[in-house]
Amino acid sequence: MAVLVTGGAGYIGSHTCVELLNAGYDIVVVDNLSNSSAESLLRVTELTGKEFEFYPISLNNRPDMEDIFRNHKIEAVIHLAGLKAVGESVSVPLRYYHNNISGSIVLFEIMHAYAVNKIVFSSSATVYGSSEQVPITEDAPLGATNAYGRTKFMIEEIMRDLHVSDPTWSIALLRYFNPIGAHESGRLGEDPNGIPNNLMPYITKVAIGELQELQIYGCDYETVDGTGVRDYIHVVDLAQGHLKALEKIMTTSGVEAYNLGTGQGYSVLEMVTTFERVTGRRIPYRITTRRPGDIGMCYSDPTKAERELGWVAQKGIDEMCIDAWRWQSSNPDGYQDEDTFDEVHNPKLIVM
Repeated sequence: MAVLVTGGAGYIGSHTCVELLNAGYDIVVVDNLSNSSAESLLRVTELTGKEFEFYPISLNNRPDMEDIFRNHKIEAVIHLAGLKAVGESVSVPLRYYHNNISGSIVLFEIMHAYAVNKIVFSSSATVYGSSEQVPITEDAPLGATNAYGRTKFMIEEIMRDLHVSDPTWSIALLRYFNPIGAHESGRLGEDPNGIPNNLMPYITKVAIGELQELQIYGCDYETVDGTGVRDYIHVVDLAQGHLKALEKIMTTSGVEAYNLGTGQGYSVLEMVTTFERVTGRRIPYRITTRRPGDIGMCYSDPTKAERELGWVAQKGIDEMCIDAWRWQSSNPDGYQDEDTFDEVHNPKLIVM
């Protein structure tokens, strides 16, 4: 029996694969590599000493997805695949709705056909929208302010309807806050295409000299220094949260949402000064206008995850910054894998 990991070559996915393999799970990975790297999966095997099968396909490719379920005994799914840039989603919403929602529906239909009804879903704190409640609990009103967040909200609602139609479904909705950091080895990390959309990779690319300065979007929020406040969580802590959620769904049925965050908010300027302090690198920055869809303050109340999953974030903000810089300084050009998969002609890759 295996766990299917969709989006397993991505930033969160690759770290989750490491934790799954180290915990003794067999995995099968699906990722279309549109915003990820096959090289990350080779490094997953390097770090764990374990091999697994990888399929470079889209979830919307129904025939190939059905082949995976036909050829593997899939016991549960960790569903991370999806486009994820908030700003881009505002500019090209239809691409986000088609990719994220249509792909998820294909996945759910095939799961149903093969009697696989256990799934951990990669949701997002963006489903809370401009919440006036901080810290945010799982029962806060939902109301995303951008297309990316709305795709996550809609998929959550689809999964709730699935459970209504068949109560044997066991579903964990993991609402991430802001993952940063990298594997402590420096071999896995965040490798965005082009100019980063997220704060930490933007900071690290300025620190290494690839970008001249950090752009800070807005300084007039009602926060400690006017810049946006977010709940930053180490990506390894986040990956371990998936294992705890997986353990939960294997023995229960129902639908439950869980915040995965630290419960502590930091402003953009606080993140910049912390990074400068722990790395010794200066980060020049420039204040510019707010981005469409952004909100001022967002941090979690993670006590439900502690109570029901036995999960608590372990790593602090200093460690997040240090690990992010170790990854960036060790991999100044990211994964550099232009031909990693092109040379493989079989429709699947056994990562060894």
